[in-house]
Amino acid sequence: MNKKVFEDLKIAAFSWAMVGPLTLKFFADYGATVVRVETSLRPCVTRTSAPYKDNIPGLNRSGYFNHFSANMMSLSLNMNTPEGLGVAKDLISWADVVMENFTPGVMDKWGLGYDALTKIKPDIIMVRQNGFGTEGPYKNLAAFGMILAAIAGIPNHIGWPDRGPLPVGVGAYTDSISPRFASAALIAALDYRDRTGKGQLIDLAQFETALYFFLPGLLDAAVNEREPARNGNAVANAAPHNVYACKGKERWCTIAVTNDGQWTAFCKAISRPDLETDQRFDTWQHRKENENALDTVVEAWTKDRAPEEIMTALQAAGVPAGIVQNAADVFEDPQLRERGLFWPIEHSEMGSFTHLGASMVLSKTPAQASAPSPCMGEHNEYVITKILGKTDEEFVELLAAGVLE
Repeated sequence: MNKKVFEDLKIAAFSWAMVGPLTLKFFADYGATVVRVETSLRPCVTRTSAPYKDNIPGLNRSGYFNHFSANMMSLSLNMNTPEGLGVAKDLISWADVVMENFTPGVMDKWGLGYDALTKIKPDIIMVRQNGFGTEGPYKNLAAFGMILAAIAGIPNHIGWPDRGPLPVGVGAYTDSISPRFASAALIAALDYRDRTGKGQLIDLAQFETALYFFLPGLLDAAVNEREPARNGNAVANAAPHNVYACKGKERWCTIAVTNDGQWTAFCKAISRPDLETDQRFDTWQHRKENENALDTVVEAWTKDRAPEEIMTALQAAGVPAGIVQNAADVFEDPQLRERGLFWPIEHSEMGSFTHLGASMVLSKTPAQASAPSPCMGEHNEYVITKILGKTDEEFVELLAAGVLE
């Protein structure tokens, strides 16, 4: 096996919720040594979130936490003690990178802001993924993904014309967006340090990363003074374009016809050539004007067919169509299985548990499932004695003093 991409990279993570582990995964799965600082006194919200393995609650049994945390180590540390802060500073001295995503002020309260870190290690790279960044009128506002999605305006794009905005769902924004930006920025900072010997601060605002997902709406508001319309599954330039009921309980299929060629192919595929000359549907404009009637026609065809049958037939005809998969479908999806996205690893409390793998494949240096997600404080002794080089006696003293909890 070739050397792993980030084999020599050492990361100390003061992380919370999903942004931290999703960013750390990019590096841990490719060989970086990642130590995540946690505490059982205030465990990460993902450790206390359902679902739990076998519906038995526990800090080490959350699927929400464990699914995303393979290949990382856990150091449980009481940061509100002088000894705990001392261990944290030793860890920072060891690390190449410090990651954090707390509300601005938390790290500074501990004396671990960027300026303080450079006194511990001058070439340190610090990645801060706060909700709104470290400057500006919102900088001290606490926020999770749902809050950030709302203040970015994303719910205004989701829903139907006769109803209010819809939430985007747990974890969708900005927890899943920000790590992509943070990872690219960190790789650039590592390259800069390799060339110059200098570290730097990466100040990333999750709020700002969310805006990239609906820039046309911002442009429309800025140029045309027009707010986005909530149109359900409809779009301005396609019809039919919807999710249609299929045979079976809660089975659905999406169909998106974006041009006249696809419309002709669709009519042929469903054995309704008459629809091509139907004056309600013979042009794109007419299909949009009569979209409700068109959806009724389409669903009359889909409702007695399995979504797999519909997708296969329409895809073969050159018409975009896809099954709306449920969670069980996705878990067993042959495409994902073939690419090895799910990693079954033996976990000390949960037994065999499927961790999320890497969604990009590097042909020479693939990601590896080296270790399961960590139990709380599982690596305390290893980190203290092997990584930080403290004696067994010093480890016992920290343990007895309640520092490692």
